[in-house]
Amino acid sequence: MRMRLAAFAACIVAFVVAWPATAADPAVPRRTLSLDDAFARVANSHPDLHLFGARSDVLAAERDRAALRPAFVADATVENAFGSGEASGLGGAELTLTLASVLERGGKLDARRTLAQSRIDALAVERETRRLDLLAEVARRYLAIVAAHKQREIAQLDIAQRQRMVAGARQRLQAGASPESVVLTAQAALARAELDNARAEQRLAAARQHLAALWGERNPDFDVVARDPLQLPAIDDVSALSELIEKTPELAQFADERRIREARLQLARTNETADLDWQVGVRRLQATDDFGLIGSVSMPLGGRRRAQPEIRMAEAELTSLEIEREAKGLALYSTLAEAHGRYRVAQVEVRRLQNDVLPKLGQAEAAAERAYRAGAISYLEWAQLQSERTAARKQQLDAALDAQRALIEIQRLTGQAFVAATEQGTKP
Repeated sequence: MRMRLAAFAACIVAFVVAWPATAADPAVPRRTLSLDDAFARVANSHPDLHLFGARSDVLAAERDRAALRPAFVADATVENAFGSGEASGLGGAELTLTLASVLERGGKLDARRTLAQSRIDALAVERETRRLDLLAEVARRYLAIVAAHKQREIAQLDIAQRQRMVAGARQRLQAGASPESVVLTAQAALARAELDNARAEQRLAAARQHLAALWGERNPDFDVVARDPLQLPAIDDVSALSELIEKTPELAQFADERRIREARLQLARTNETADLDWQVGVRRLQATDDFGLIGSVSMPLGGRRRAQPEIRMAEAELTSLEIEREAKGLALYSTLAEAHGRYRVAQVEVRRLQNDVLPKLGQAEAAAERAYRAGAISYLEWAQLQSERTAARKQQLDAALDAQRALIEIQRLTGQAFVAATEQGTKP
């Protein structure tokens, strides 16, 4: 199990957004942070993982307590003392010294130790599951930084094009071929493009802060630059991926929980066998100055009947676990199917926009610029094509990011790594 969980952690590093980091702006150098670095920081500092250390100490103490046998009880009893007549003072007092304990029957000691140990074993898998959830969250927040970089890139391309449109409008204005309102409209469009760039800068800062919050850094000064997030890998059909769900850590936890509930059932069954309370000692007889041994054994009656409610409860909890596992399996499959569908739809959208829509819009926009400068079309026709091209870029990026988020979820569920798709004509 630990080897599989470790492999899953490597899966997230292998693709999702595990891209090299470099400085974003040469003029303002920042320290670089790779996804591996982010994983290491979270693993070393996140309080949710430190909490498992304290819980482990608690469970270890409970295991040590469960391994203790019933304590011995020493008792001293004085009788016929400080009374009246012959029993006045200590003259007729009798002293009894006893040692008592409980003889546990039915395997109660072993059942307690098994239950305590099974809870410790389950904690290890629970910690690994939580750690992998954190890794997936790191990947999502890292992806947000990648998205902000790409959004800023699109905004800067739009600004460059809008600046050419302003220059073209001014040229037409100076030639007396268009009114001043066209220049003002072009300048307004440029201002909006600059606003998009500013928003992308703010998103980048917020995404960086959001990622750094996972390890408690308040003033992050790192940056990352990733490869193109439009690179999407080929994945199997949902029917093939669904077979891997059976090995996911979320379902593996049910195996540990089953061992815990079986141990509880066994402990409940041991209560059918009553324990024996025993006592041995010595008594001094004051009248004859002699000593005599005493002893007693007691056992509660009706132990089997009193144990039945607890046994039935433990059996019901064990039975319900199978239903819970089945429900969890259906929920995981539903999540996988939804994520798989999102990924496939986004993958098709990214590919069609890349191969069909954007090249044609680029050609149309270039032709529109030439036609506008020649006076063959109006400013609005050129501006509309430019807006459509920018909107298509944003649509493609949104689809790619949705695919990347779906891929993170698919990897979390299946524990499989994917490489960059060769159909995109790029390398990972």
